[in-house]
Amino acid sequence: MSDILLQVPILDMPWEDFALLFITALAGGAFGAALGALPAFIFTGFVVFLGEGINILQTEIEGVAPGIGANELGAGITGVIGFGAITGPHIAFAGGVAASAYAGKKYPEMEPDGWDYHFGKNILYAFGTKPDILAVGAIFGALGMLITRFANELIVIDGTAATDFVAVSVFATAFIARPVFGYPIVGKPSGSGYLDMSPFEREEPRAAADGGEVPLEHQGRLATEPWLPHQYRWSGVTAIGLIGGILGGYIYIQTGSIFMGYAISAMSLLFLNLGVEKIPVTHHITLIGAVGAVVFLPEYSPVIALLAAGVFGAFSGLLGELTQRLFYSHSGTHVDPPAMAIAIAMLFVALLSVAGILPNAGYL
Repeated sequence: MSDILLQVPILDMPWEDFALLFITALAGGAFGAALGALPAFIFTGFVVFLGEGINILQTEIEGVAPGIGANELGAGITGVIGFGAITGPHIAFAGGVAASAYAGKKYPEMEPDGWDYHFGKNILYAFGTKPDILAVGAIFGALGMLITRFANELIVIDGTAATDFVAVSVFATAFIARPVFGYPIVGKPSGSGYLDMSPFEREEPRAAADGGEVPLEHQGRLATEPWLPHQYRWSGVTAIGLIGGILGGYIYIQTGSIFMGYAISAMSLLFLNLGVEKIPVTHHITLIGAVGAVVFLPEYSPVIALLAAGVFGAFSGLLGELTQRLFYSHSGTHVDPPAMAIAIAMLFVALLSVAGILPNAGYL
């Protein structure tokens, strides 16, 4: 057979390479279900930190060991493992999120004591070796890989991916899981609308939509469940956005790594997973903050680039809060606000780059 017949349509990838990736994505999604979505994402942070650290080290020793090519020491760690089929958020984290959504309906008795939201939102929970839950994780891990691969090929602007499709895949698979497992896609808000968090502040309980009895799975639940009870006020989100954006930008300015700040933020969630209260979630902030430094540094001074990073970080933080109020708080499963924030922010960066307003499209 000719090489053309052995290629995967659209992806321009040999069938054997595609099969290798697809089978590994199945395992990666099951791995995310076994560990739990958040623990799997924390592993993403550690792996990306390792890969970026090695790449930074290599830039320091290139003059000493000129035979080593650019990025050869860290090749594959960040891209193939960290953002790939092993711990990529669109695969491992997505598999874990879908597993939680499935278990929230299938196994409500597994819900741990002290969990106040619907069990379908519990992304801290590790499901171990339960075969049907692992199978759900596997299916959604493979789906996440397919969405990312096809979108990167089909949805381009001026030859560049239109946004971060790893991030798009993370929330797209979560939205797909909702109707598949019997949840409302968005949910009905309480109070004065989708953006109103006051029912949570009043500890208002969930009511039946038709005036009848509240379903057993919703009894004792709050009417509105913010993504982070300690990180939802606009002022606080803006403040941590400015801080995280500046830190992400500074890391890029000093090291040349866009993803090191993201990795540190992801690793910090280990403490949140272990129960330390009020740990902020900032990976969408430090990443977009680094992008702010990337797009301003060629034309402006490092100080201006650093301030731009703070603005970009605050913008991403506010996007995360807006999307959590619209899409997380009123249904029973996790749809990831940081992923939505990254996707929207990078779409803006891509469009502004094509329009000539920004000099480049960041890491796209």
